[in-house]
This record gives sequence, C-alpha cells and structure tokens, in this order.
Amino acid sequence: MIVAVLTGLCAGIISGMGIGGGTILIPALAIFLNIGQHEAQGINLLYFIPTAAISLWVHIKNRSVNFKVAVLIILTGLFGAVGGAILAGFMEAKLLRRLFGIFLFAMGVYEILKKDKKLKKAKEK
Repeated sequence: MIVAVLTGLCAGIISGMGIGGGTILIPALAIFLNIGQHEAQGINLLYFIPTAAISLWVHIKNRSVNFKVAVLIILTGLFGAVGGAILAGFMEAKLLRRLFGIFLFAMGVYEILKKDKKLKKAKEK
C-alpha cells in the first residue's frame, strides 16, 4: 500500500509539472505492484482525468495555455486515442510493454541530446 501511495504522489508531482505522470505510474504499477501492462495503462487513464483537470486549471490561471494549438492537438489526439486503444487491445501485454519501454528510452535519449545542443549553443555565445 505504501508503494502505491508513493507512486501516486510521485506521478502527481510529475503530472502537475506537465511532464506526464504515466512515465512514472505505468512502469511502477507493472514493476512494483505486479499489475499487467493493459491494466496499468487503464489505471493511468483513470488517474489522468483528475490530475490533468487540476493541472489544466493551474496552467490556465497562469495564462500558459495556447488555446488555438490546444484545440488542434485535442481534435487530432482524439482520433489517435481511438486508434491507439483499438490497436493496444489486439497486442499482447509483452509487446505493449516493450513498445512503451522503447518509447521511454527514445524520449530520454532525445532529452539528453536536446540538452547537449543547448549547452553547446550557450558555450558558443
């Protein structure tokens, strides 16, 4: 139970920052709580609704939301979500877990390379 509470707290902090709590929540549920990949992703989706609503309210209050861009992303994201949910339903949990791991790894590498580029530009100035 303590692991679940700490996982929720960490994921909530990450969500509030706008990073995406699922990057913490899904692996933690699968690894530490021994929950299957499909179920972990389902829990993440339920978890996302209230945390996203609170985070959105704070970001709107701070005037850090571009509504024109947000509407476009929301509309196209809805189509992607339907397609992704249907596709995930046909995949084995093992494949889904591997694809999610590859995605997280790729995002980590991207962030490291992006940071390196910023450091090089700062040194050049």
